[in-house]
Amino acid sequence: MISFTCDYSEGAHPKILERLTATNFEQLPGYGTDHYCESAKAKIRAACGTPEAEVFFLVGGTQTNSTIIAAMLADYEGVVSAETGHIGVHEAGAVEYTGHKVLTIPSHHGKVDPKELRDYLEAATTDPNYEHMVFPGMVYISFPTEYGTIYSKAELEEIHGIAAHHGLPLMIDGARLGYGLASPACDLTLPELASLCEVFYIGGTKVGCLCGEAVVFPRGNAPKHFYTITKQHGAMLAKGRVLGIQFDTLFTDNLYFEISRHAINMAMQLKELLRQKDCTFFIDSPTNQQFIVLENKKIEELGKHVAYDPWDRVDADHTAIRLATSWATQPEQLEELKRWI
Repeated sequence: MISFTCDYSEGAHPKILERLTATNFEQLPGYGTDHYCESAKAKIRAACGTPEAEVFFLVGGTQTNSTIIAAMLADYEGVVSAETGHIGVHEAGAVEYTGHKVLTIPSHHGKVDPKELRDYLEAATTDPNYEHMVFPGMVYISFPTEYGTIYSKAELEEIHGIAAHHGLPLMIDGARLGYGLASPACDLTLPELASLCEVFYIGGTKVGCLCGEAVVFPRGNAPKHFYTITKQHGAMLAKGRVLGIQFDTLFTDNLYFEISRHAINMAMQLKELLRQKDCTFFIDSPTNQQFIVLENKKIEELGKHVAYDPWDRVDADHTAIRLATSWATQPEQLEELKRWI
């Protein structure tokens, strides 16, 4: 059986495994204080064009989201997100578990509409009962979104401006950041994205690593004692070298961007294959996640040969499914998919 279920089905890029093996017997200090972590941070700062950035390596996306949000919000504040945002749907209430409410606004194919965000924040802050409510304390978006869509530079500038007007930081969930930046629809560079938020992270788990995310506070604006807060939230790896070596490898010779482009190339070939099969698209995604609508009977048969991710029920007889490519997807897998779709 072939799998297009998600973009972290495989282990890690061979170059990462080679580096981990080659350095396996080196005796290094723990908790991210080794020289590989320092080297990776320097390379990330250079790639982001942010020489003053503070960079931290955390173990996974859910831990990263909940730790950042908990560290940046006051006890009485919540985080504004699209109703489809990962933090409110697929993280088992991890943000609420830290004592912070996810404040949702409508989703448009996964994206926040700037006007609706402005209206929401203005209504919230001018409500006569404001001091009895959960205060909006930050704005959260995903790039790409959970539906594979991306924000344009103009949209991101507008959202960042609205958040800044209300004194709120903008957080960008970059679990699939490489795939968003590599999309032919993207008009943003990594340095431009870094300049339009207060914190973002570079996803490793879904883009070539065994595990790990690199959190970037681009202007050296990390919350006080963020390192300690990371440990308190169970997001720090004692063998920090494992994360440092992986990100040091990803940001050597543009590997991160190279493998991201590969995933997008495979996704565009997948998209064309699905068009040739006259599939109905649930949404027009320009990234590595592709969504199609199939009859339930067809899906049952497909599932005997292809692993996929069920997404949304369309009607009694049809369901939308997700097919995702990754850094590891091979043309042979697309050829095999063609037999069954």
